[in-house]
Amino acid sequence: MSRMWPRKVLGSARVRRWAVMAAAGLLLAACAGMPGADYLGMGSPPPPPPAQPNAVGTGQVKVALLLPLSAQGNAGPTALSLRNAAEMALAEFNNPDIQLLVKDDGGSAAGAQQAASQALADGAEIILGPLFAQSVSAAGQVARQRGVPLIAFSTDASVAAPGVHLLSFLPETEVDRVIGYALQQGKRSFAALIPDNAYGTVTQAAFQQAVARGGGRVVAMERYPLDRAGMQEPIRRVAQAAAQADAIFIPDGADSVVTAVQGFPAGGLKKRVQLIGTGLWDDPRIFAEPGAQGAWFAAPDPAGFRGFSGRYRTRYGQDPVRPATLAYDAVSLVAALVKTQGPARFAEETLTNSSGFAGIDGVFRFRPDGTNQRGLAVMRVTPTGAQVANPAPKAFSASGT
Repeated sequence: MSRMWPRKVLGSARVRRWAVMAAAGLLLAACAGMPGADYLGMGSPPPPPPAQPNAVGTGQVKVALLLPLSAQGNAGPTALSLRNAAEMALAEFNNPDIQLLVKDDGGSAAGAQQAASQALADGAEIILGPLFAQSVSAAGQVARQRGVPLIAFSTDASVAAPGVHLLSFLPETEVDRVIGYALQQGKRSFAALIPDNAYGTVTQAAFQQAVARGGGRVVAMERYPLDRAGMQEPIRRVAQAAAQADAIFIPDGADSVVTAVQGFPAGGLKKRVQLIGTGLWDDPRIFAEPGAQGAWFAAPDPAGFRGFSGRYRTRYGQDPVRPATLAYDAVSLVAALVKTQGPARFAEETLTNSSGFAGIDGVFRFRPDGTNQRGLAVMRVTPTGAQVANPAPKAFSASGT
């Protein structure tokens, strides 16, 4: 059973606090149901407060969960899956002293602002969510005015800020990890074929920075429009320039990747070049493409999600959406901090602990600017699916890696 653990003890009186937290750590055997664990506290706990509408749990510490439950399209079902995962985290945690206040933000900035204001009026000490970037900005503004931290699920790093932390899978982290691995494997010259959209802009910047930081060089870089016909000329130019490259970086999904890979030979690429992608490459259509075999991309170790997905399926009778682990990990983190950190449970020093935390998808930590770093694996494309080429780290080093 997965648990959320702070990876080091904070504070100046380290020895004394370590003893206290070691005892708390024994209590925090989240799903083990340790005999006698309820009696490690001092005296009888106060009676729980009355449950509120849309509240889950009866603990003393109120935690808001903002999700677009009533939003149109895929947003509503996604939000429901995240809510289910949050409730599952509470159910699997050993006696969490939290009450989860579930608020519907409607998928809009105005709705998020209203939901955050209501959550704070209800006594929330921390806010989890929202999901969309514009909602995070709105809710974050409300939370920061009150000095209440927020842990959101958006993948847009531009909405991160001190006190507004992103728990999501950021494309910048994926690019850093896979390019760093390629450099370690002796790849020095890179070509890139990048979509002409917001995701492409983010990944292009991260790619250029990662290559330069590792002492490599970019020999060619082309942006392409989001239509198959418009891709052909950028593909041809990259294919010709890639004769001088060790690797080609394509940060996009299966439709564009397959088009590019199939177009490289016709464009003049005569040698086999290492292909590199992002987490969007975790797709059966790419695994089935002969020209993509052996490609690398960065992603969480899949073992964690497999275990989580099986428990979710048993509980709810359906598969979770992939981001559901974010809600599970956020609730588990909050419950663990409540149990181990006392009054400093949601302080910035606690949340930005450089040793980070362990969750369903591996280790992660929040940076002071609100972005995050994750311990990702490098995966290799094979006909039977993604296989681990380089395991995810189990801890972060003091140097920031």
